[in-house]
Amino acid sequence: MADEKLELGLDLENYRYDARHYPAQGHARWIDYNYIRGVDFSSRCPPWQYEGFDAYGVAGKCDIVDHLLSGNLDYSSPTLREVVYKDPMCGSCDVAGKRDLDFELQLMLEALRVRMVEKGNGPMPEHLPVTENIEKTGNRFGRKQSERSNWLPKDIKPSTKADVLYFVGCRASLNDTKISQSSARVLAAADVPFMLMENEPCCGHFIYLTGQLTKAKKIATENLKLIWQTEAKTVVFNCAECYKTIKVDYPKILGLATEELGFEVKHITELADVWIKEGKLNLANPIDLKITYHDPCNLGRLSEPWQPWKGLRKQWGIFDPPRTLRRGVNGVYEPPRNILRAIRGVKLVEMIRHHENAWCDGNDAGVNEAFPEFAAWAASERLREASLTGAEAIISCCPGCKEALLNTSQNNLQVYDITEVLAKSIA
Repeated sequence: MADEKLELGLDLENYRYDARHYPAQGHARWIDYNYIRGVDFSSRCPPWQYEGFDAYGVAGKCDIVDHLLSGNLDYSSPTLREVVYKDPMCGSCDVAGKRDLDFELQLMLEALRVRMVEKGNGPMPEHLPVTENIEKTGNRFGRKQSERSNWLPKDIKPSTKADVLYFVGCRASLNDTKISQSSARVLAAADVPFMLMENEPCCGHFIYLTGQLTKAKKIATENLKLIWQTEAKTVVFNCAECYKTIKVDYPKILGLATEELGFEVKHITELADVWIKEGKLNLANPIDLKITYHDPCNLGRLSEPWQPWKGLRKQWGIFDPPRTLRRGVNGVYEPPRNILRAIRGVKLVEMIRHHENAWCDGNDAGVNEAFPEFAAWAASERLREASLTGAEAIISCCPGCKEALLNTSQNNLQVYDITEVLAKSIA
């Protein structure tokens, strides 16, 4: 094959090699064979498992992209739009594609959605009300921005100026205030001064993942300016979606490396893990609970820092110059588990699929809005897997995950965000 120019980003033309050469085999459908314990809970791809047709999995989408780029397939098909958007964009196939062969499957799928919007066949009609809410009101729910700080407990006093900026997110500030209140209590207990943004905007995660790149770029540019104006050295998140969007997607959209953002991006579990080890958090209150932990896609396999790259894709897929690959194995996996193990009385048990092999709960990337039955099925599969561990509760680190699991809860399984459990354990 001739050398092909490649620049990592959101231009679908850059993924001709991946679409053409990805072997249409089952290793992107199943979790790593080393971890499979039987037929049940062996799948890694929710839409592929749900629909049963290759078109809904990444192997079929590679064929679709190859035909689109070759001009043999039209972008206007309603069936194509369903296939492209009936996907939580969880990154699990990307982990599989990089296990040995280093294909850029996640970037290809993100670029495909961008192309669908450019061609006028995206996003889905059900995505438009959420998009309008974000553009008009600054949050995905269409609520008044004046309500955004109502969550703040009276006994917690943010600083007007601090090195740490707490970015609360739409869900935790407006819908699930237990998470924001618990996060603030953790920060206060560690004696860490923090500030809040006035009229905090939506991070734009939904708009980006539905392929609306022009709008996402505008949001990223405006939000980064607001963050820089605070002069924060660290921005902390309780929402995995906001965390990944600002850490990974803003740099991707704007041609930056994560390290060039000018501030550290931290999930609260990364900080709390350190504070516990340093003795800054006193976990004096025992919690007698058997727990299993659900890895959010955006905190785990999708959260590795972004590094721009351009060069050549040579024979056998070799990159010239060499590049560091984001294989999904260096996400935020251990800090949440360290926290749970540090709480007296908590017994942590793992599901079959965990860390980079974790099953997505199906709530992300506009799936819940456009395909609610599929989203509910994906969440119910995760809860079924969790219940078979014997756990009494399932814990996650993302308000979106908690919402999906709570709305589909079964077998009396309790659902919590990790900040809620951590805050209860603090003296």
